[in-house]
Amino acid sequence: MSYSNKLSRFEQLILPHLDAAYNLARWLTNHDQDAQDVVQEASLRAFRAFDTFYGENGRAWLLTIVRNTAYNLLQKNKPSRLATPFDEELHGSSGPVESATPMTLLRGAEEERNLRAAVEELPVEFREALILRHQDGLSYREIALIAGVPTGTVMSRLARARARLKEFLARGIREEEAS
Repeated sequence: MSYSNKLSRFEQLILPHLDAAYNLARWLTNHDQDAQDVVQEASLRAFRAFDTFYGENGRAWLLTIVRNTAYNLLQKNKPSRLATPFDEELHGSSGPVESATPMTLLRGAEEERNLRAAVEELPVEFREALILRHQDGLSYREIALIAGVPTGTVMSRLARARARLKEFLARGIREEEAS
């Protein structure tokens, strides 16, 4: 394959998924700059290895590379990644609804913060499965391919993630009612 054909095919099959790649990297690393670094490194790796890609699902292939790159970074920097603040401006809601009252907006923003905090408390493999399924809309099979685990493991991780989210959010509601 000539360089121009490789570049053209790469742009067509891989580049449209950079937003999903960043989204996954951001949730895995909990850090904006690290997520950008992961996506950049993963994109370079993907382009170098693109001659070995023969499928049509560029999204799953790229996300697999992003996942592996992010895990390598996390493993290398494990002690320093315990608590990183969330960038509300970057990942906040898309904006207020015109008919919403200030109280409704405040309540909605608080619920969103609580949900994000709960997701960030999940172990990384649970968070990964949850984000790939509910935010990126991937199938169980696609997530299994990306994570390199059986489909049943994906289903189990999702069930556990949902149970932990439910428990975390219920605990927060009980604490609010008690105060």
